[in-house]
Formats: sequence, structure tokens, C-alpha cells
Amino acid sequence: MKTALAIVAHPDDIEFRIAGTLLMLKQKGWEIHCFNIANGSLGSIQYTAAQTRRIRRKEAQHAAQIMGAFWHPPLVDDLEIFYDMKLIRRVAAVIREVRPAVIFTHPPIDYMEDHTNACRIAVTAAFVKSAPNFVTVPRRPHFDDPTVIYHCIPHGLSDTLRRPMLPDAFVNIAPVLETKSRALAAHQSQINWLEATQGIGAMDRAMRDEARKLGRLSGRYEYAEGWWRHLHLGFCPADADPLRDALGTDYFDKTAGHNPTTKTN
Repeated sequence: MKTALAIVAHPDDIEFRIAGTLLMLKQKGWEIHCFNIANGSLGSIQYTAAQTRRIRRKEAQHAAQIMGAFWHPPLVDDLEIFYDMKLIRRVAAVIREVRPAVIFTHPPIDYMEDHTNACRIAVTAAFVKSAPNFVTVPRRPHFDDPTVIYHCIPHGLSDTLRRPMLPDAFVNIAPVLETKSRALAAHQSQINWLEATQGIGAMDRAMRDEARKLGRLSGRYEYAEGWWRHLHLGFCPADADPLRDALGTDYFDKTAGHNPTTKTN
């Protein structure tokens, strides 16, 4: 059985931007895993940090249960995701334990540092999966199977300088949209927080609006999630694209067959 692992910064990041693709893979017989590096401790305007940690842990576990996914506990508080060896070793241990054929994570550029640092850590931790001299915490044996990394869209579909960032590939999530919605709804504590801090007054509506916009950008689907495939060097063969292989017509890569050396008039 092939395995997909989502590595993100906070509880609910998966449900907003990755859950649909995970659920589509699950329908194809894949095993799916959810791992947020931070525990969501700052995501509340009404609870203490300790209360928020407990609440968001239960919410994340409930969301994973709705998705039929394995859940991995977070490692640090919010805004403590730093690109350092301690976290790389711990995230690498999870990767070696799961042995994923696919890793989903944030884009290299996103609106907050927890997201970009989580991305960097995930990429580095995946890179050393096959390095026997790299020691993880806890210790886990290395593995040599290929792993393909996919980056989800950034918040707002733009980089930190407001420039649009449009995905190269799309996954049709219409068949699993309602399950994705129920998993997102498990994060009830975030309703007030997102409205107060980001102007997101209805999580489900915001998620559906974004999925509908991505569907329009694909030119093919009603609802979609968007992806970039990470450079293959050090991770997998050049032509490896397991989303394409697993999902077929439910996956659309705009760059497929494009030759950047071809001149056009």
C-alpha cells in the first residue's frame, strides 16, 4: 500500500488546502497521514495557551478521524517552527517511520514564517531519508524508496509581495468536498480566531470559494486543489508524478509535455 504524508505548520492547514487530495488518494487505496509541526497554541482570542493546545489537539485528531487518516502529534508551540537541526531530526524520524511515496507541504513562499519554515524542514527531512549517517530523534532506519514532494498553494494565492502564484497542477476534489468540509468543521475553535485576525468569517465558505476559484483556474473542474511538484533531484526519478499515476483524469498538470527549450514565434 502506498502512503501519503501531509507535513504542515498548524492544525487546520491540512483541511484548508490538502485534505481533498489526501481523500482522493485514500479512495484509490492509499494510506494517508496528517502531521502538523506546531500545536496551534496561539490560535485563540478566548482561551489560554494551555487550553488552546488541548482543544486544538482534539480537533486535529477528530479531523484526521473523519478523513480516515493516521495522526501524528505536534512538536512545538506556534511561532517556534525554526529551521534548526533539532526539528529536522524529529520530522525526519516521522518521515522514516511512515516511508511516504508522497509528501504534501506548504509552498516555499507563504504569508507567514511558520509555513515557510515548515516547508523547509519537510524538504530537508525528506532529503536525508536515505542517508544512513543522519541520525533522527528518535532513531529510525533510513530508506531508499523515492519520495515526491508536492507544494500546496499559498494563502491568498500570492507571495509575500502580493504577486500571484498560480499552481502548475490541479486535483479535482468535487467527489470528496463534503468530507473535506466536515474535517475542516472539526476545527470549531478557529471560527472566532480567523474572523478576528484574518477576516475569515465562515471557514467552510472560504474553503469552498478558494476551491471553486482553483477549479476555474484549472479550466476543467468545479472544485480543485492546486499543486507544484518539487524538483526531483535527491528525491525521486525525474519523471515521477504519483498523483498523475494514482488519480488519472482527476489530476491535471498544465506543464505536462511542455519543453522549456522549445522556441515559439
